[in-house]
Amino acid sequence: MIRVTRLNGDQFALNPDLIEKVEGHPDTVAFLADGTKYVVKESVDEVLQEIREYRAGILALSYEMDRGTYRPAPPQHHPSDSSVVPFPTREER
Repeated sequence: MIRVTRLNGDQFALNPDLIEKVEGHPDTVAFLADGTKYVVKESVDEVLQEIREYRAGILALSYEMDRGTYRPAPPQHHPSDSSVVPFPTREER
């Protein structure tokens, strides 16, 4: 997910895999594949950079996992996370 900002200043996360196009006229609008539109404060270039960094992070993480060098941060348990089950690392399998 990438973090973007509404015009009123509220931040939210957006799934970059659902973004079909991003236009700036003059406000930046992200168009999703389902027809949803989001107007955001970030420029088109900033949104594209966020998408690139998101995808690069996935590739880097998968590389670490493939090489056996991935070390996840220790889980921080909150009462509301009781139904979350951590994904096992290679060493735990």
